Amino acid sequence: MFTAWTTGDIHGIGPEIILKSFQKINKSYCKPLVVGSAEALCFYQKNLNMNIGIEVFDSFDAIENMQEQDTALPVLSVAEPSRPVTPGIISEDAGRIAMKAIREAGRLCMEGKVRAMVTAPIHKEAISKAGYRNTGHTDYLAGLCGVKDPTMLFYDPLSSLAIALATIHVPLKRVPGLIQSLDLEGFLRKLCQSLRKDFLVPRPRIAVLGLNPHASDGGVMGEEEETTLKPCIRKLAESENIEGPFPADGFFGAGWYHGYDAVVAMYHDQGLLPFKVLAFETGINVTLGLPIVRTSPGHGTSFDIAGMGSASPKSFTEAAMLAEMIADNRKRVTSSQ
Repeated sequence: MFTAWTTGDIHGIGPEIILKSFQKINKSYCKPLVVGSAEALCFYQKNLNMNIGIEVFDSFDAIENMQEQDTALPVLSVAEPSRPVTPGIISEDAGRIAMKAIREAGRLCMEGKVRAMVTAPIHKEAISKAGYRNTGHTDYLAGLCGVKDPTMLFYDPLSSLAIALATIHVPLKRVPGLIQSLDLEGFLRKLCQSLRKDFLVPRPRIAVLGLNPHASDGGVMGEEEETTLKPCIRKLAESENIEGPFPADGFFGAGWYHGYDAVVAMYHDQGLLPFKVLAFETGINVTLGLPIVRTSPGHGTSFDIAGMGSASPKSFTEAAMLAEMIADNRKRVTSSQ
């Protein structure tokens, strides 16, 4: 069965890392179907002088009839640019194409026509110019799937470091209020369930980071640890293996994350700063809690190097392989029930 790869922002490095990943993957294990702009993919294939066959389709039914021995990369064209492809430029056109590709790939997943989706990076300003009010893939796919509050997890397959975000793309001034109003118990229970189902970890060990510096030092620098985090962790300790809250700086500095299956960060940069220092090229973004499998490279559109041929495909390739693994794991769990 195919896995959908979306082209992302066509003025970023998405099409390039898709082409490079197609050269590297184990094609007997992964059958990619690119969803998005065929014109953009052909533009980069030609400009970067990449010897990859591309076969363009306008319907999924036609793709299903591809011959097994066909070595070309199939592309489902769902939206094409109205102006020439221009690497490194933020545009409404690119935002429109990126979101249409995500919607179509999500639909194919929901209908069971593809087993998973891997999304190339999008640019938030470009999708805003195109009229979308979503802050990224996660909330858009949640709405598409009818799911409330999915979990954004960043995972590095080389070190097995996994960081889940309690809050995602919100202004820092809103974080304390959101943490206090968050159903933290439900969040942590769902994270444990996802780790069991998607990663086959029978009893996940989870570390929760504090919100304040030094995890507030017993309430000296904030009250959230004492009033919100600790009571929840104590309650869950009866059924789940959850510890904390830990001071974020010492936790990563001392390498304590090696002893846990996942780390929960209270806000975006608390988790993403150490993660990208430790796993910038191989890190993967995984959306947990959806009825579909979705992964993505852990980096952005990289407009500064778009079209130059120097973009590393490592993170996208790892994301593609992880999507296959999670799809296999879910199938295994379902068949055993």
